[in-house]
Amino acid sequence: MADNSSTDSAPNPVAGSSRPVSEALLNDKWDHAISSLLIRSSLGLSFGVVFSVLLFKRRAWPAWVGLGFGAGRAWEEADASFRKGATRTGTDGMRLVRS
Repeated sequence: MADNSSTDSAPNPVAGSSRPVSEALLNDKWDHAISSLLIRSSLGLSFGVVFSVLLFKRRAWPAWVGLGFGAGRAWEEADASFRKGATRTGTDGMRLVRS
């Protein structure tokens, strides 16, 4: 049996502690925006393909419209997420307004 005394304390992740908090938040927002874009676009495309097959005699435009709606929805969500960081909020969640 190996001695576990040297492996009791786990090393701290270097990437999490070395980068600034603002950069980590920005990276998280970009990760969420890109994953949301991929998911929503593929869902819109799949709904477009289904409607194309069922209702529109296998035309291509419903698939493109669905892709556009999904990408547009993801774009608006990402834009709101990035803009949310630009406004100052108090500790109670209310927006602070300078007078």
